[in-house]
Amino acid sequence: MSLPIWMYFVVAGIFFSGLMALKTMKEEREIEREWIEKEGEVYIQRMEKEREERRQTKEMNEEGYSAE
Repeated sequence: MSLPIWMYFVVAGIFFSGLMALKTMKEEREIEREWIEKEGEVYIQRMEKEREERRQTKEMNEEGYSAE
């Protein structure tokens, strides 16, 4: 017994929909990974800047004590 032609289109549509969902999921995962990397770099830069400011503050305090 043969299936109507529209059934083949329905099955093909289901497979196509699944493939597109997988493709979209992969692209979103890549975009999210890039965003996480970027935010990590921003965080590291902020920590380095804060460390440098602390070092400069510490040096200024040490110079102030040695001048007395």
